[in-house]
Amino acid sequence: MTRIYLAGPMSGLPDENYPAFNSAAAHLRTLGFDVENPAENTTPACCSWAGYMRLAITQLLSCDCVVFLPGWSVSKGACIEQRLAADLGIPGYMISRVLRDPEAVKAFTTMLKNSVAKGYSVNKVLPKPNPEQGDV
Repeated sequence: MTRIYLAGPMSGLPDENYPAFNSAAAHLRTLGFDVENPAENTTPACCSWAGYMRLAITQLLSCDCVVFLPGWSVSKGACIEQRLAADLGIPGYMISRVLRDPEAVKAFTTMLKNSVAKGYSVNKVLPKPNPEQGDV
């Protein structure tokens, strides 16, 4: 099963944008994805932005791909998550692309995971992102 990390804006939005995260997670789960939703995290002991990011990064590292919600590019945390995922060869997709063609996302992510498991370099396997198709 493809494991997805959800990324998007939270800080400063009404209800921390949890309704959008929870709606996206529920929809992706009905499509057969395993979803890591940072909106479902418990409050860290320190109650700080950095504490939330530490939880989020741990989740991201356990996932096969990252799915970005609208507005992600103006979120400090989501930009950090995007950069980390890109540097580690974890593919990223806009939510609209995943909803439009979930089977293609599953197939590509599985192919990439299998190639890396066989020792292929991520840089040789992963094509350049195509923003017109919803890649990040």
